[in-house]
Amino acid sequence: MQSLLPSLPELITFGIILLTAFPVHEFAHAWTANYFGDDTPRLNGRLTLNPLAHLDPLGSLMMILAGFGWAKPVPVNPYALQRRSPAATMWVSLAGPMSNFLMAILAAIPFRLGLVAVEDIFKPTGTLLPSLPWFLYLFIFINLWLMLFNLLPLFPLDGEKVLGYFLPPPAARFLESIRPYGPIILMVIIFVLPFFGLNIISQLIQPVFSAITRLLIGA
Repeated sequence: MQSLLPSLPELITFGIILLTAFPVHEFAHAWTANYFGDDTPRLNGRLTLNPLAHLDPLGSLMMILAGFGWAKPVPVNPYALQRRSPAATMWVSLAGPMSNFLMAILAAIPFRLGLVAVEDIFKPTGTLLPSLPWFLYLFIFINLWLMLFNLLPLFPLDGEKVLGYFLPPPAARFLESIRPYGPIILMVIIFVLPFFGLNIISQLIQPVFSAITRLLIGA
């Protein structure tokens, strides 16, 4: 019977991703907010790449065991941001997902330079350490999914504030009115609807993910 627990190479890979992708994502939020004059992240100790400042215990455990997790949200003061620029909140929200995209691009460079073969990404890993192609592909995979998932336009995800900036006022007000129900809607979409054969997250993300992956590594 195959174990449901991740193998040692998977644990190492998920651990490295946990200590890089998540802190960089949250630091990007904090740095951008600080750039626009909001010192809330700095005062809360979040203007740092130190993983301990950003990692959520449960989200970290889920990342290690399941390959998908979350970090602690960076606190910001939207009023301080709005005083600097009407677009500041949007840029702060967008910074996190874009940092994941940048990390995916960097991890794809060895594939594009021919240093790592795309056809090796699904070859078995070693008993102790992950193979480099498999590690890089999984690093790209998780960063792209983090980017695309966080860009979904539902609170508390980053995409809600990004979309809200571009919507006309009536639509933006509607989006704001359903904000209190965002977490519930998100939980229903993630955990309930798949039981009825409706995986909205996968249907929305998978085509975009596949297109970006082909663009980055050609697979």
